[in-house]
Amino acid sequence: MEFNSSSPRTISVVSTFTNPFDNSNSLADVNGQTRKPIALWPGMYHSPVTIALWETRSKTFERLLDPPKDAPPQSELLTRTPKQSRTSILYNFSTDYILREQYRDPWNEVRIGKLLEDLDALAGTISVKHCSDDDSTTRPLLLVTASVDKIVLKKPISVDIDLKMVGSAIWVGRSSIDIQLEVIQSTKEGSDTSDSVALTANFIFVARDSKTGKAAPVNRLSPETEKEKLLYEEAAARSNLRKRKTVEEKKEFQNGEVNRLEALLAEGRIFCDMPALADRNSILLRDTRLENSLICQPQQRNIHGRIFGGFLMHRAFELAFSTAYAFAGLVPYFLEVDHVDFLRPVDVGDFLRIKSCVLYTEHENSEKPLINIEVVAHVTRPELRSSEVSNTFHFTFTVRPEAKATNDGFMIRKVVPATEEEAHRILERMDAESLQSGKDKRK
Repeated sequence: MEFNSSSPRTISVVSTFTNPFDNSNSLADVNGQTRKPIALWPGMYHSPVTIALWETRSKTFERLLDPPKDAPPQSELLTRTPKQSRTSILYNFSTDYILREQYRDPWNEVRIGKLLEDLDALAGTISVKHCSDDDSTTRPLLLVTASVDKIVLKKPISVDIDLKMVGSAIWVGRSSIDIQLEVIQSTKEGSDTSDSVALTANFIFVARDSKTGKAAPVNRLSPETEKEKLLYEEAAARSNLRKRKTVEEKKEFQNGEVNRLEALLAEGRIFCDMPALADRNSILLRDTRLENSLICQPQQRNIHGRIFGGFLMHRAFELAFSTAYAFAGLVPYFLEVDHVDFLRPVDVGDFLRIKSCVLYTEHENSEKPLINIEVVAHVTRPELRSSEVSNTFHFTFTVRPEAKATNDGFMIRKVVPATEEEAHRILERMDAESLQSGKDKRK
């Protein structure tokens, strides 16, 4: 993605802790009228990034908070360019001590969980910018995160150096928008932008009619530069691949996957039937599980009244990190979010159970063993005796090199399934990763 001087004005992020000696509690808009700062608007999930984004486009978001009653839908689709939705935000870590402390992790790097929140918030803002028709008489679209294709950490992100997050719409379908984001951090002056990209991410948003809840068409996208045209083609290919995926997976399983399934289950049966004779270098998948629960609160909801997707990603990441830590016995190091599905919305008051496990491990590179973590969020309704999956997350970790260097006897254990259902999940994820690796090599 091209990010240069033609990009729109960069939005600066500041800490969310206010000066205790500042008594001001209102802001003046462009017309001189007084309004409450967005940080005081009720029912929004607040972070330094969400507040900065919402303050910048306050008129648009005020309209989303209080849409016109019985307003008609957008009558004519517009043609937008990637440049029109391009948005960048700047973290002034080098000069804002409080902001730095809000994002610092124990290893003096940026907290990945908070960064995932911010990526979702920025992607949401970009989707709103692309879909906006600038007509206050029409009802706005309901835009929700459908999935995350991939988030890859390319290098450690320091919390002492200024950070920039940039993104734009790169492809649209009838009612979906593919948004690509980059996190940029340069360690030396004059460094090439491509060498400074610390993280890349692709989010898929879908549009719904805010009144009927049905899929709604989004504005067209017209790429201008050669780079934008290439990104458009790649995103279109990914969309076609997602549509074919389910059918192809069924065919593959019918053509010889039974043997792979049996091979996976064979070792698990030894653990279940003859545990004293089981391989000590392996462990059952069910013995790697962790879980936490929470009641979703009003303060965690987004502008549409649903629980903010970035908050769910943050909570899932924290549990995945803990799972990898407890499994490996050494501090893990995040590599990538492999895939996230937002299957159903999560509402205020929902009882959310988040469960994690080590799905499988990879030992091809002994210096960089991989730990693949699955996290599944369930909306549980005790009154109805029901539990539905709302989100699935897949993360990949390794171990921090400095931690591994101090432990000569370190070894990652192999994870084996005890049931056919667990074996199916492992195979599906391994095949998805294999397919993604093949695509990456062909680029």
